[in-house]
Amino acid sequence: MKKIELEIIALSHSITQTHSYAVVLGEVNGLRRLPIVIGGFEAQAIAVALERMSPSRPLTHDLMKNFMNAFDVQLQEIIINDLQEGIFFSKLICFTEHDTVEIDSRTSDALALAVRFHCPIYTYEHILDNAGILMDDATPKKSKGENVGTKETIDKQEDLSKMSLDELETHLNEVLENEDYIKAIAIRDEINKRK
Repeated sequence: MKKIELEIIALSHSITQTHSYAVVLGEVNGLRRLPIVIGGFEAQAIAVALERMSPSRPLTHDLMKNFMNAFDVQLQEIIINDLQEGIFFSKLICFTEHDTVEIDSRTSDALALAVRFHCPIYTYEHILDNAGILMDDATPKKSKGENVGTKETIDKQEDLSKMSLDELETHLNEVLENEDYIKAIAIRDEINKRK
């Protein structure tokens, strides 16, 4: 089967499920999008890596990357390889000096690792046919390297715009202490906008 490369387009609160997020993957050089519902922890893990934030302690996915690096295991690619009853299944394609190994993974964890290893994300045509959304040509596309925003980030901007710079910096320290990296991204963006 031919693999189709995807990239992360957006990360937002899930409209369909409370306390969940949606990561939207876009077809590279194409118009199809693949929305996937993920948990809050995994959303934070993806957001932290996308925004190149450095948590005070390693998150689980950072620990996994450190473990793999310590034993010279490289993540070559991830493949979203199946869809059953609305649940996506993925594989990590890892290699060492002597072997290539496929490891089953939750898609949210695979995406969090892909962002850390800067490796490609793939899927197959039948998955895009069954769960993908075709966007029209007029839909704005994310360019490589553009920050991935969250719906929460957009919602928080109104409240953040009313805060002073000192209040923002204090609030940023508070949310970082609570390891709420998605809120931290919104606050950091507001601070950067004012500087």
